[in-house]
Amino acid sequence: MTNNTTRCGLIAIVGRPNVGKSTLLNALLGQKVSITSRKPQTTRHRILGILTEESNQAILVDTPGLHTEEKRAINRLMNRAASSSIAEVELIVFLVEGTHWTQDDELVLQKVKQSGAPCILVVNKVDNVEDKEALLPHLQKLGEMHSFETIVPVSALKGDNVDTIKQMCFDALPEGDFWFPEDYITDRSSRFMASEIMREKLMRFTGDELPYSTTVEIEQFKQDEYGTLHINALVLVERNSQKRMIIGNKGEKLKTIGQEARRDMQNLFGQKVFLETWVKVKSGWADDERALRSLGYGDDYSG
Repeated sequence: MTNNTTRCGLIAIVGRPNVGKSTLLNALLGQKVSITSRKPQTTRHRILGILTEESNQAILVDTPGLHTEEKRAINRLMNRAASSSIAEVELIVFLVEGTHWTQDDELVLQKVKQSGAPCILVVNKVDNVEDKEALLPHLQKLGEMHSFETIVPVSALKGDNVDTIKQMCFDALPEGDFWFPEDYITDRSSRFMASEIMREKLMRFTGDELPYSTTVEIEQFKQDEYGTLHINALVLVERNSQKRMIIGNKGEKLKTIGQEARRDMQNLFGQKVFLETWVKVKSGWADDERALRSLGYGDDYSG
């Protein structure tokens, strides 16, 4: 290989819901492009993180968590997006959590086996494992399940062993031209990132019932002559009770959510942001494929 040779390819990050895929993606990039929360299924879209260093460009695909529950259209579409992401990648990064192994982990493992792609198993949140003596036998047991390239214990949140994962991703890349300019960090638009930031704050500041019944539509995203971004965010829920929950007493909760979202948007865009928010009831949106596609859930769920 000459000094001018570049390497580029797709790396899929897969796993069941809430094992830390988005946290790992953000840690690898050194910047937040995928929203996180403690609640499962925070990631609904397939998001590309673009990691470029010297002659390497790894296109990291953060996927919704594969899960066995498929009662609603949104769950079926999320599973479809995650499954299609495994096709034609150079390497699969399969995340599991500590010493836990669930039915959903088994589902992901079967998808990995079917793909035939090389796979590294990343055991995340090892810092939270209370019984350290149980970890080594558990890793040995995992190693017998599939011919993984290697097994790497990490803490994505603390950054432990993240550089090891990064190097493995680069080592897996074939020779090829970069797909994106070197300064790109994601393929997603600013409008999309604004909606995701707003959705993250909704999940963090509301109860367990809301995540699956809430989405955000950016109705306006424009910059005025003074460089201020004017963003109008419409929050869709399924029931009036959820609308009241988000708005809160005298609008206090929605105000807090908006303030937190505006601060993150200003950090991301490097510009002053004027954010207006509304909440609207749209019954049954999460189980209506036509409605889901009109809300932007269509493009990355094909395949």
